[in-house]
Amino acid sequence: MERKQFKTEVSELLNLIIHSLYSHKEIFLRELISNASDALDKLKYKTLVDGKTPEGELRIDISFTEGDKRTLTIADNGIGMTHEELNENLGTIARSGTKKFISNLTDEQRKDSNLIGQFGVGFYSAFMVADKVEVTSKAYGSDEAFKWSSDGKEKYTIEEAQREGCGTTIVLYLNDEGKEYANRWQIENLVKQYSDHIAYPIYLAYDQNTYDDKYNVTGTEHKVEKINSAAALWARSKSSLKEEDYNEFYKNTCYDSENPLFYIHTKAEGATEYTTLFFIPAKAPFDMYHADYKPGVKLYVKRVYITDDDKELLPTYLRFVRGIIDSEDLPLNVSREILQQNKVMMTIRNASVKKLLGEFKKISEQNPELYTKFIEQYNRPLKEGLYQDYANRDELLGLVRFKSTAVDGYTSLKAYKERMVADQKSIYYITGSDEKTLRNSPLLASYKEKGIEVLLMTDDIDDIVISSIGKFEDIPLKAVNKSGAMDDFMSDDEKKKVQEEGSKVAEKFKKALGSKVKDVVVSTRLSGVSAVVVTDENDPSVQMQQLLKAMGQSDYEGSAPILEVNPDDPFVKKIMDSSDDSFVADAASVLLDQALLSEGVMPKEPAEFSRKLHTLLAL
Repeated sequence: MERKQFKTEVSELLNLIIHSLYSHKEIFLRELISNASDALDKLKYKTLVDGKTPEGELRIDISFTEGDKRTLTIADNGIGMTHEELNENLGTIARSGTKKFISNLTDEQRKDSNLIGQFGVGFYSAFMVADKVEVTSKAYGSDEAFKWSSDGKEKYTIEEAQREGCGTTIVLYLNDEGKEYANRWQIENLVKQYSDHIAYPIYLAYDQNTYDDKYNVTGTEHKVEKINSAAALWARSKSSLKEEDYNEFYKNTCYDSENPLFYIHTKAEGATEYTTLFFIPAKAPFDMYHADYKPGVKLYVKRVYITDDDKELLPTYLRFVRGIIDSEDLPLNVSREILQQNKVMMTIRNASVKKLLGEFKKISEQNPELYTKFIEQYNRPLKEGLYQDYANRDELLGLVRFKSTAVDGYTSLKAYKERMVADQKSIYYITGSDEKTLRNSPLLASYKEKGIEVLLMTDDIDDIVISSIGKFEDIPLKAVNKSGAMDDFMSDDEKKKVQEEGSKVAEKFKKALGSKVKDVVVSTRLSGVSAVVVTDENDPSVQMQQLLKAMGQSDYEGSAPILEVNPDDPFVKKIMDSSDDSFVADAASVLLDQALLSEGVMPKEPAEFSRKLHTLLAL
C-alpha cells in the first residue's frame, strides 16, 4: 500500500469544496455520473478505433446500502484508470493558480456550483456527503486493478485490488450530511433532474419489500431498473423537446447553474449531414480571455464522442459558445490533425458560424433586451472576429455595439448612420480606457455643438479593430483623437488661414518641446482647455501605445504625440507673450504633460513635472 500526500494545496481546496462552494450538495451525484459518462465515451471511441467491440452494454450502475453504515456506489465499465492515472487524476487538482483562485473568491462565488465543473474538481464534491471515498479502477487493456482511498483531508492511499473488467467503481461512505442519499427515491429524483440525458443507461439496484394480501411483509425482492432516458437530446426532433429539456441538458453537460441565454438547434441534411446544438451561457466563461481557454464544443461522430478539446471546431472569437457537433460523415478515427484539413469538418464549421451569426442578428432585431444581455458579455469577442474572420466581417459589423454620446446603452453602426446629420461625411469615434473620461473629453465639445454623434470605444482592442475596418457601408470611420479629424468641417481656404495664423504658436511650442512632440497644431475645436494630445492618423493611439508597453514590450517607445493647442486660451496667450525662454520651456512642458494626464498617461518624469508645475504656480 502506498500512502501519499495530496499535491497543489489540495487540502485547502477540499476544505473550500466541502464546506462552502456548493449551495446544493446533491450536485455531487451529477459530477460523478458525468465522470462515468466521459469514461464510457472514451472507451467507446478507443474500441472503435482499435476495431473492437466493447464487452457487454456500456452502462452506469448505482447501488446503496442502508443501516448504520450507509454507502452509495457508482460504477461504470468505461476506460478505467491505471495506477499512474489514479495518482495523477485524484492526487493533483486545480493545477492552474489554486491559491490565487481561492483567495479571489467572494462569499457569493463560493456558493456557485458552476465553479466545480470549470476547475475540473467535480470528483471531490463527493467529500461533501462522505467521510471516506474509495475508487477501484481497472484500465482498458490492463490486467491490474488498483484502489484509491481517502478521507478528503491531507492524504490518500493506493493499493492493488481486484475488479472484473475495465472501468471504475466509486464507493462513498456517507456522513450525516449525505445519509439521505442512501435512498431509492432520492437517487431517482436526482438522476431525473441532473442526468436524464446522459447518453448511457443508468441502472439503480435496490431491494423492495414484497407483501401478502393483508399488506404484511413477506420478504424482499432485488431489482435493477433503468432510471434515465439515455437518449442523445440533440438527436431528437425539436418538436419533441421543450425549453426545460434544453436548459436541463445545458446545465448538466456544461456544468452551469444558470440557464443559457439562448440555444440554437440545427439538423442539416443533404451533401453533408450533421446536427448541432449550441448554447450561449448567461455569463461569459471565466477563462474566455485566457490563452489556454478550454473550448466549449464537443465533437461526436454518429453519437460517438470524439473530442472536447479541439479549438478548431469554431473560430476563437466564438470560444464562448457551448454545445455539440454531431457529424454523420466524418470517420470515427478522425484525428486532430485530420480535423484541421478535413473538408467535411470545414463545411460544418463554416455553416455553423453562419448559423450562429444569423441567429445573433435575428435576436438583435426581434429581442433587443436579450441581445443587450448578450452584448454585455460577448461584445469584445465579436470585435475580435472583425480582424480574424474577413469572410464574415459584414455580418459582424452589424452585430458589434458601441457606447455613444447620442443615446443611452449600446448602439450599432447602422443606427449611427441613420442618425447622421446632413452633410456629415464620416462616422466619428474616440478611443480610450474609461467611458467617463471619454465623455468628458474636451475633444467632443465642437462635435456636440454641431449635433454630431461620437462613438465611445473603451475596449483595449478597439484601436486595432476599427483601424482595420476603415469604412462602414462606404462611410469612413474617423477618430476624433487623431490629427485631421476636423478636416471634414473646413474648406481648403479655412485650413490655410488657420495654418498661417497659427504658425507662430506652433513654431514657439515646437522649439520649446523639441522631440517630445511629433508636431504642434493650432486647434479650431477646443474650448475651456489649453491643449490636448492627438496622434498621427498612421500612428497607434496613446492608449494603444500604453497597451503595447503593458503587453511586455518594455522597449517600445511609441510615437511622439501631436500637441493640439488652443490659441484663445489665456495660458497659451501668456506663453506667446513671454520672452523668458525658461518660462516658455517649463510652461509648454507642463501643458503637454497635463494633456497626457487627461488621456490617462503618466508623465515620463513625474518629479520633473511636479517641479515645473510648482515653479509656475509660484509665478
